Amino acid sequence: MTELRVARVLIDSPLPQLDRLFDYAIPDHLLPDARPGVRVRVPLRSAGRMVDGYLVELAEAQESPRPLSELDAVVSPVVVLTPGLYALARRAADRAAGSAGDILRLAIPKRMVRAEKAWLGAAPPEPPSVTAHALEWADRSLGGFNGLAGALDGRERIAVDAPPRPSRIAPDTEVGAWAELLAAAALRELAAGRSSVLVVPDYRDQAQLEAVLDARGASPSVVRVDARQSGPERYSAFLRTLSPVACIVVGNRSSVYAPAHDLGLIALWDDGDPLLSEPLSPGVHARDAALVRQELDGCALLFAGHTRTTDVERLVAVGWVREILPTRRETPRVVLSATREGEARSARLPSAAFASAREALASGPVLVQVSRPGYAPVLVCADCRRPARCRHCAGPLRARRAGAAPECGWCGRAATAWRCPHCESERVRMASSGSERTADELGRAFPGVRIIVADGEHPVTQVDGRPALVVATRGAEPHAIGGYRAVILLDGDRMLLAEDLRIGESCLRWWSNAAALAAPGAPVHLVGVTGGVARALATWTQPAYARAELAERAPLRMPPTVRVATVEGLPRAVDAALAAVQSAPGGLAPTYGPDATGGSVLGPVAVPTEGGPALARALVRFDYSQGRAVAESLRASVIAEALRSRKAVKGRPAGPRNTLKVRVDVPDLDL
Repeated sequence: MTELRVARVLIDSPLPQLDRLFDYAIPDHLLPDARPGVRVRVPLRSAGRMVDGYLVELAEAQESPRPLSELDAVVSPVVVLTPGLYALARRAADRAAGSAGDILRLAIPKRMVRAEKAWLGAAPPEPPSVTAHALEWADRSLGGFNGLAGALDGRERIAVDAPPRPSRIAPDTEVGAWAELLAAAALRELAAGRSSVLVVPDYRDQAQLEAVLDARGASPSVVRVDARQSGPERYSAFLRTLSPVACIVVGNRSSVYAPAHDLGLIALWDDGDPLLSEPLSPGVHARDAALVRQELDGCALLFAGHTRTTDVERLVAVGWVREILPTRRETPRVVLSATREGEARSARLPSAAFASAREALASGPVLVQVSRPGYAPVLVCADCRRPARCRHCAGPLRARRAGAAPECGWCGRAATAWRCPHCESERVRMASSGSERTADELGRAFPGVRIIVADGEHPVTQVDGRPALVVATRGAEPHAIGGYRAVILLDGDRMLLAEDLRIGESCLRWWSNAAALAAPGAPVHLVGVTGGVARALATWTQPAYARAELAERAPLRMPPTVRVATVEGLPRAVDAALAAVQSAPGGLAPTYGPDATGGSVLGPVAVPTEGGPALARALVRFDYSQGRAVAESLRASVIAEALRSRKAVKGRPAGPRNTLKVRVDVPDLDL
């Protein structure tokens, strides 16, 4: 029998033409440590240097006319690339027309030698233990949904609407009821000896989950994974997930790849949050990665939120995800507030909302949600109403405080002698109110009341139950002990004016998350908004709104009813990629050509550039059944362009710089 002496290595490189396995011979002195999954260093002949990589698998030596290069070194004996993680990275990358190495760069932290040595020398983690009291609480929490526990045990894909209310887990700690739901599901899996991966958008959601799990005695089994950790902390957490002991991983979007032992559950909270969309190549959304992983691992998959994204609703409609309803429907008391007869239409706070806030302040805090931070984020010319721009960099001018000179939002220069280039006016006016200006206005309207500003510059995670006006930007709302006695949602009409295909469901998500912070029975005032999105909030029928959105987008072939890819690069390369994808077997069907409604290819159009070669960009729309063929064709075009533009080798002149970029599953048709 031939001895296994060939290592198949995935090179850690951003070059698309290197996204495959390379064969290397294993020298005798490396045979004991050359195991699948370890980090290795190998020579790359085409570059004439050593590069890092992962040993994916061992193969039998074959006769070859050309001798194989040898492994240079095994960097570490720790197996960091498990077979399941490689399969997930390969499938997710192929689906997104990207490289598996790019996925692994997100999933596997950089090696930290001291952390690795400490982990190798430490005792193995203790087996998890869940008390009978905690397990009883978990069963009771999941009992609020019809058949949810059975669906989780059956490894199903599930979508639930989380209870829209706060929950107090300690005298000084308030969390959302959704955190208890996800923690309960994870505790049941932990009691059965299985791991869970709980994916949330940001650190505030993560803190809520950790607080609930700590209160139920599960903190020793919780593994935190997020970008706020130091390098050694993150690498130590990753090594913990490699242990053959069940754990609960709580983290942001990259935690969906955590190689937890015997995975029983993946849960995503609020999948419509843009923080769950990966900006780095190949741009795989955490929701899509979770769907791929569920199919590979056969675990349960839970989508939870206060709203339903159109992406999840499409999966429910086709039967790929099952919707589970609560046994008792809970809805906040939403009031659609508009200006009454005799009131100025420019008034930000109608009399009904003002009276409700004044009454609520007698017993506790009131939340006021605004669209933007700062004092006056937008300034315009007082005479012609054109946006006020910096004369140095053309950036938008903003007012930091009342009476102060405007400042540029880009370069920070003060516009002390500003003059409108269109009408020569020297006066500006405020076109919008930020969180700080709103706080000033409410401070004058409610003298003697405590004012708290919560936004990106003033992060606040929780406020006490004393009377206060909490002015927060969307997504930055802190929890209040006992819940807010009233919630006022301002600037809704301005939010809906954004040029975004998904602005309706985004606004509904922002408002619903804020409404879920209200105490039971407390009024939630949506100011100045009417139409379908307002009705969905008032009746708390977010899934119905998502279904209506899907029905409107289907005839127009807009995502997520179809998949969309962007192709950007030199016009020649873009044209070649589009021609290839339209002629690929199993690719774009003829019925989706230029004569069909909307067409399958939009563009190409010119992309504005500052210097350098002219670029073009196009959109490719395709059905889900065509996904594999389209992704393979686009990936082949990226590799072909990369090979065309590689640097000079042995005197051959270099081609033009590679600029062909492909991203699959862009959420919006934005050229």
